[in-house]
Order: sequence, then C-alpha cells, then structure tokens
Amino acid sequence: MSLQLNSFILMNGRAKEAIEFYQQVFDAKVIFKQTIGEGPDASKFKENELDFIAHSILKIGETEIMVADIIPSLPFQKGNQISICVTCNDSTESKYIFEKLKENGQIVSELNEIHFSPAYGIVTDKFDVTFQIFTKR
Repeated sequence: MSLQLNSFILMNGRAKEAIEFYQQVFDAKVIFKQTIGEGPDASKFKENELDFIAHSILKIGETEIMVADIIPSLPFQKGNQISICVTCNDSTESKYIFEKLKENGQIVSELNEIHFSPAYGIVTDKFDVTFQIFTKR
C-alpha cells in the first residue's frame, strides 16, 4: 500500500488570493492549478463560480499542500476548511479506505469517478475528521 497524506485547505471563493499569499509567505511553488471553468463540467456552474479554484497543489519546502474553493453545492462553515487528502495509487485501495472511514462516520461526497480521478470522495470519520480520498490516474 502506497499512501500520501496532505493537508487540504478549502476556501470560500478566496483560494486564488490564498495561493498568492502562501507564495509570498512560504515561497510556495504552484505545481498544479485548475479553475472550475477549465474543467469538463464548467457548464454546470454559475458564471461567477468559473474562476474558483477546483484544485491546486503547492510545494512548500518538502511538503505539498492542496488548496481549492469549496464546491458551491456544499455548505461552507468555519471549521471545515482543513481536511486530510489521502492519495492512493489504485481504486481498490481507495475504496477500502473510504469504506473503513465511513463506518460510524458521514459521507460528504460519495466515492465516484470524476474528471481528475478514477475514485474520489469525501468522508468524515467517527472522530469528526474529514478525509478526501483521491486516486491517481
């Protein structure tokens, strides 16, 4: 089993601003950045949401963090801004972890194939820790 765990920061429409700030403060390097408008599902979103960051990866020293704007259909509330992103190499591994974490927990977003991952979902475990399960293509 090959896993990588990263901090994932969710913003309320301010991810671009946060990325620029972290570049200044931490000399962060942007490894990847995609807006909602650059994704294949852009037509499902409102005009003012197209510039929201769908996903980004920043390298700060030897650490990678992820920053994005919260999906407009999910409620934003203080306290759900930081989660742990578990990166897996295959869907079987992702499914196993997702199933275990959801026991006595709560599914935020079902584990499904989406344009950037063959298996991606969000779950809050029984300890109220939120995990994003991401499978590499």
